[in-house]
Amino acid sequence: MPPVASAATANRHPPLPPPEPGPADARRWVVEHLAGLFADGPGDALPSPRFRGGQAAADAALAAFDVAGYASTRNEAYPVPRRGASGLSPYIRHGLLTLPEVWAAVAGGPARDVTKFRDELMWQEYARHWYARLGQATSEPVRHRLDDLPAPPGEPLAGSLDGETDLACLELTVGELEEDGWLVNQTRMWLASHWTIRLGRPWADGEDWFFRHLLDGSRAANRLGWQWVTGHGSSRPYGFSRWQVERRAPGLCASCELGNACPIDAWPDDPTLVSIVAEPRLAGDDDPAATAGPADVEASGAAAAPEAVWLTAESLGRADPAMVANPGLPVVFVFDRPLLSGLQLSAKRLAFLVETLSELAGERPVELHVGDPVEVLAGRPLAATFAPVPGWRRRAAKLDVVETHPWPWLRRPGAGPVGSFSAWRKGLRSPSGRE
Repeated sequence: MPPVASAATANRHPPLPPPEPGPADARRWVVEHLAGLFADGPGDALPSPRFRGGQAAADAALAAFDVAGYASTRNEAYPVPRRGASGLSPYIRHGLLTLPEVWAAVAGGPARDVTKFRDELMWQEYARHWYARLGQATSEPVRHRLDDLPAPPGEPLAGSLDGETDLACLELTVGELEEDGWLVNQTRMWLASHWTIRLGRPWADGEDWFFRHLLDGSRAANRLGWQWVTGHGSSRPYGFSRWQVERRAPGLCASCELGNACPIDAWPDDPTLVSIVAEPRLAGDDDPAATAGPADVEASGAAAAPEAVWLTAESLGRADPAMVANPGLPVVFVFDRPLLSGLQLSAKRLAFLVETLSELAGERPVELHVGDPVEVLAGRPLAATFAPVPGWRRRAAKLDVVETHPWPWLRRPGAGPVGSFSAWRKGLRSPSGRE
């Protein structure tokens, strides 16, 4: 459907036409309209060959997922047919599938597998609670710092493992990260540990590298994972060695040209962790209602009804609460030029979003813009779904959001601790002991 913008918006910020559905047109749109805002050169700006954007692809992936066997195969990395990972994370990250929906979808499967899969969904929810509360504080160590990492050879490389991928395990994982935009959890830990504990590179640079490429990249799950691997957020760094490769990727070492002289054959020395003043909000939240957002639809004091539904990358699914509540309104999405200019994401990530939005444009009017969201949407009454990220809050505070819908939490955030997964989960339990 063609976009429908208000006269004022059309005069100041005319919307761009959505592309036709499909990865090829999404790529062309990215190259034409988002030039300078992604890390790849125009000729390398390719969508992920593994993941399609859009609700149809998300629904198909969920329908195809069989939770049976998940508990014993989720950590397998190679060969690919051994993997039990669901591959649903790109769709969960962008709200095409919600955690409550995915939780319900595996009901009736083998009890052990359902329990393990739901534990992983709870980790995703924990990451969102942790980030929603701490926000930008998560860009720094929240509990410990590493003290005795070896000095890296030459200048740290903030965005590659050049010179390290002669190892078959790293060649496989870096290739999947940078080409597919996705990794199983096991290989994410391998790369994060190798980057920090073996090479001595800053964890934040590695986290940015992942964030640049991962289709499911979020500051919540990505940062929590890196802080866990390095010990910044706990006290137990994760060491990476040949032992994990032989266990989780049988046969891979045999294909490695360094198999007889493996530089990761020995277990890495544990780095010294130095305690720092812990981020105080790990222990409790003085305002859990602000962290969680509204529990019901919240209208502002303005008398105006919403004119459009403002979508963000946090919630692009057909079940977005603001979209569901306003089926007759156009949807507006703004590619944030100042933000993207600094992030320089892979074009794969942007193409995934564009393909998702182009599919949505076949169902209802969609306006696409490139610019500063606060400027593009200024003065326009909006309906929106709360997103548990600091960027949404900052922008929403400057916009005329007259109707805010609740975020679809799996478990609504509370005031309890988020310093560890176990402490957080214990804090969620009711007096009866049930979550």
